[in-house]
Amino acid sequence: MSTHAPVDAVVLDAEDAKLVTLARGARGRAGAAEGAAVRDDDGRTYAAATVDLPSFRLTATQAAVATAVASGARALEAVAVVGSVGDDPPALDPASAAAADDLQTPIRIMAAVDGTVRSRTTR
Repeated sequence: MSTHAPVDAVVLDAEDAKLVTLARGARGRAGAAEGAAVRDDDGRTYAAATVDLPSFRLTATQAAVATAVASGARALEAVAVVGSVGDDPPALDPASAAAADDLQTPIRIMAAVDGTVRSRTTR
C-alpha cells in the first residue's frame, strides 16, 4: 500500500529533512541532475549524485544505494531525491525505484532543486 501526502501537508521530521539536505549537497557538489541520500536501518546516511560516464550511468539513488550496500547496509529506512520534479505526484524513476525496492525502502521523499519537498510516500 502506498500513501501520498499533498505538497502543502508534507512536514518532515529532522531525520528525513537531513536526507533532503544531504541529497541537495551531493547534487550541488557534483553539478548533477539529481542528488539522493539514503538512511539505513542502523541510522547511517549515504549521499550520492547522478553518475553519467561514457562507460556507465547510475541514477543518484542507485549510487547512494550502492554506497550503502558497500558499507554493509542490508535494509534502508528512507530515500530522498532532489532534482527536477515533473510528475504529479512525483515518483522515483523505474531504475531508482528498483534499487530502493531491493532493500525494502519504505519511505520515499521527492524534492525540487531548491529543497522544497514535493512528496513523501510510504510503502
